[in-house]
Amino acid sequence: MKAVVINEYGGRDQLVEKKVNDPKPGPKDILIEIHATSINPVDWKIREGYLRDNLSFTFPIILGWDAAGVVKETGSSVTKFKPGDEVFTRPATERDGTYAELLAADEELVAFKPKNLTYEEAASIPLVGLTAWQCLVEFAHIQEGQRVLIHAGGGGVGSFAIQLAKAKGAYVLSTGSKDSEEIIKESGADEFIDYKVKDFAEAIEPVDIVFDTIGGEVQHNSYKVIKPGGILVSIISPPVQKEATNHSVKAGFVFLDPDGDQLAEIGKLIEAGKIKPFVGETFPLTQEGVRKAHELSESHHAKGKIIIQVKS
Repeated sequence: MKAVVINEYGGRDQLVEKKVNDPKPGPKDILIEIHATSINPVDWKIREGYLRDNLSFTFPIILGWDAAGVVKETGSSVTKFKPGDEVFTRPATERDGTYAELLAADEELVAFKPKNLTYEEAASIPLVGLTAWQCLVEFAHIQEGQRVLIHAGGGGVGSFAIQLAKAKGAYVLSTGSKDSEEIIKESGADEFIDYKVKDFAEAIEPVDIVFDTIGGEVQHNSYKVIKPGGILVSIISPPVQKEATNHSVKAGFVFLDPDGDQLAEIGKLIEAGKIKPFVGETFPLTQEGVRKAHELSESHHAKGKIIIQVKS
C-alpha cells in the first residue's frame, strides 16, 4: 500500500512517500480502507522527536491518528463490524498510523461513521472529539447550567469542546485572538474574550470548569476564576496539586485514551445536529501534500481541521 512515513526524527523533509506492506489484522482487528485522515499538532511533535521518551516507535513510522473509511476485512473474533461498513476511529498510538491507504485497528477503538458526514468531515473528529469528551464528560462531569471557560476555543480541540459543552447545556466562555473570534462564536460560545485586549482573569465572573489548552501562566491564572469546588482540566501540563488544593479546586491532566464507545456517543451528537466539524484545507496523500499540511499545522494559522484525502 502507499503510505507517507518518517525514517528518522526531524523536519518536514523526513516525510517520504513509499510502498509498505499491507497491515495484517489480528483476530480482534478490522482492516479499514482509509478515505481520509487529518493532521493534529501531535503528528509533527512526534515527527520532530519531542515525544521520543514517552512513546515507543519502530522506524519507519506512519504518523496520523484520525481515520474515516470503509471496513475491508474483519478478524475472526470481530462482532461489531462487517465488510462495507463506514467507520471512523482514533487508533492506538503506538501502532501504525493513518497516513496510509489501509489501517488495522482494534474494533473496540472504532465506531460507525455519522451518516450525515463526509469521510473528510468524519476524519476531522476522532482525536479532538475524544480529547474534549474525556476532559469535559469523563473528568469534569459537566452538568447542565454550569459555566465553562475554554481556553483557545478557535483550535481544533477548543472549537469541539465549545460545541460539546453547549450540547451538555453549559454556558460557555472562550478565550482567543481576534482571528479566531468567528469560529469561536460559530461554535456556540456565549462569551468571547480577546486575550490580547482583556485579561480573562479580570474580565469574567467565576466559572465551574476551566478547560486548559495552553498551560503555563494561563493555567496558573485560571485558578483566579474557578469557584471553590470547581474543576481545572488540562491537556498541556499536569497542574500543581498544591496550587489546586490552595484554591479548593479539583485539577488534573488528561492524556487521550482511544475509545470506540465514547466515539459512538460523539457520533450520536453529530447525527443529532448538536456538533458539526470545521474542515479547513485539504491535501492529497503524497509526500508533498503531507509536508505542506504539516507546514500549515506548524504555522498555527490553520482555519478548521487540516485534512489528508486518501481516496477520492
